[in-house]
Amino acid sequence: MMEGTPRILLAAASSGSGKTMITCGLLEAWKQRGLRLASFKCGPDYIDPMFHRSVLGIESGNLDSFFTDRETLRWLLYRNAENADLSVIEGVMGYYDGLGGISARASTSEVAACTDTPAVLIVNCRGMSLSAAALVRGFVEYEKKKQIRGVILNQLSPMLYAGLKKEIEASVPVRVFGYVPRLREPFLESRHLGLKQPEEIRALQEKLSDLAGILSETVDMDGLLELAKEAPALEAERPPFLAEERKTEVRVAVARDEAFNFYYRDNLKLLEEFGAKLVFFSPIHDRRLPDSVSGLILGGGYPELYAAELSENESMRSSIRRAIEEGLPCLAECGGFLYLQETLEDEHGKSWPQAGVLEGHGFRTEKLRRFGYVTLTAEEDTVIGKAGDAFPAHEFHYWDCTENGTSFQAKKPSGKRKWPCMVSRGNLLAGFPHFYYYGNPDCVRNFLDRCRSVRP
Repeated sequence: MMEGTPRILLAAASSGSGKTMITCGLLEAWKQRGLRLASFKCGPDYIDPMFHRSVLGIESGNLDSFFTDRETLRWLLYRNAENADLSVIEGVMGYYDGLGGISARASTSEVAACTDTPAVLIVNCRGMSLSAAALVRGFVEYEKKKQIRGVILNQLSPMLYAGLKKEIEASVPVRVFGYVPRLREPFLESRHLGLKQPEEIRALQEKLSDLAGILSETVDMDGLLELAKEAPALEAERPPFLAEERKTEVRVAVARDEAFNFYYRDNLKLLEEFGAKLVFFSPIHDRRLPDSVSGLILGGGYPELYAAELSENESMRSSIRRAIEEGLPCLAECGGFLYLQETLEDEHGKSWPQAGVLEGHGFRTEKLRRFGYVTLTAEEDTVIGKAGDAFPAHEFHYWDCTENGTSFQAKKPSGKRKWPCMVSRGNLLAGFPHFYYYGNPDCVRNFLDRCRSVRP
């Protein structure tokens, strides 16, 4: 038995309702009050946690019920929140939106139920008033476990708030915790994979401070904190695979800069739990790989936005190509996969030479490619496991490649759609899918064992 922590989940009726903006504003307001905070994001999202990190100065975690079972999910929440006065979980998409568009599996509502966390529904009132009451009632009555306990009304005129609050609370067993007025300028900006990254938004900290000031006046901050304290204690056991004896430390180079920064916090932690000494480097700014490393990880990100800079760093491209050709174990996901190609097309349609490890060309498409969860089954032995091993994963990309590989079979969790993917070449595994290591910890163990067999 592990004691719980005060916690709330901020959800919405749909994407674009203001979840990230309001989550960041509330985090900043509570931070200014001196609370110790922990934050989380539902689902396979890299960018929203970056905004949480910008507010708190700490990493934000992911809670995903497709990647992990109920017990592991609860344990990850507890472990990353055990020293916090308050944990705030930001939902994904609409509250009930899960696998295949017709299931609540792997949805925000499932995370709320798995973790016994009271949910607050953010309702975007732009273009409606009393209809918001009907929307709230429908969402509350649809839910079986009744986790929705509160409402925040976004983009609402102050003149309408008192009357709408009274109507909602009279007809639905929830509490309205306040409203957010329409802001004069957009707080967050978007691009093809979602929101722009925090460092790209001008005067972000000033905007956060201003937003926190607004929410402190229009939202019942104390009431939300009281609701969070009503969350029951968590019962969760430490996953048995973490009890294994720690093996010899091994140095692993991890690309992290403007182009490569899509990493789950818990993936990096699990690498360290299994004995990795992570050595971060920049394929844009550094001239070569770090010294004395026995493995290499090239994560996702936006290499297409920095294709010229990556190409111009010829010494780094040569260093990576030579190391992999000489046997350095390497995992490359999505953006990292594109970087290993012969060429990569930038957002303006110009192609730039890249690392040249793989015989392919990355190019832009006009629509989102292979979006969503997949289950990967290995067609052959790889650096992360044996033929037949299965791994939960996720894809989300607008760029594609002329050579996507055939080492794995990807299958959608709902429906019959499947396709070949990923390139395995002895010490290298590269492809568009993103892995969440807690979904199959053997992939970490096997990769690091391969790294230990290398002598830098």
